[in-house]
Amino acid sequence: MISVFLKSFIIGFSGAVMPGPMFTYTVERSIRHGVRAGFLLALGHALLELVLVILLFVGVGKYLAHEIAGTVIGLFGGLVLVYLGFDMIKEVYLDKILLGADGTQNKKQGNIMLAGVVLSLSNPYFIIWWTAVGLALIMDAYNSFGIFGIALFYMGHILADITWFTFVSALVSKTLHLINIKVYKIIIVILALCLIGFGISYLVASWSGVNKFVLLLKE
Repeated sequence: MISVFLKSFIIGFSGAVMPGPMFTYTVERSIRHGVRAGFLLALGHALLELVLVILLFVGVGKYLAHEIAGTVIGLFGGLVLVYLGFDMIKEVYLDKILLGADGTQNKKQGNIMLAGVVLSLSNPYFIIWWTAVGLALIMDAYNSFGIFGIALFYMGHILADITWFTFVSALVSKTLHLINIKVYKIIIVILALCLIGFGISYLVASWSGVNKFVLLLKE
């Protein structure tokens, strides 16, 4: 049983530490909202994964793995990330950001968990990983220990995400005193450009799927 948990934790951690939209957004939110940002983002991510584990187990994985589903997710994800990136740049341009959390920003922390869901859902590679790798791990855990094995797998996986993103938030929050507002704005713009870059890559990757769908309609 411990082997299922450890295997899930190690594989989950290796995926969590890879740079991507979640990491980029965690850094930006941690500067603005403090150490809780990473935990809340990871919690939203974990809630989506719980739904996904259930769907994969009951046989929905073949639909999620379909090219049309990947195209739709890629287009949605690309637009979401581009929007988030430009919104961050707009806030810098309008001078609406502050260094560190204040009372007004703390009121918005309830939206951070939702952002964890949206960012994960908008990543087509997230769905691809779960349908290609995650499903095999789920069935392996189920064949070994039944439903309890799936629970162990899920707990190990989300613990890796929560541990990593909480650590990132803590590290960012503890080093805030080393930067001033000008440096902070530069960091925000760089992070925003990264999100826009991720978004454009998703849109470009999904465009071939759109072309195939259009050709099918013409036939």
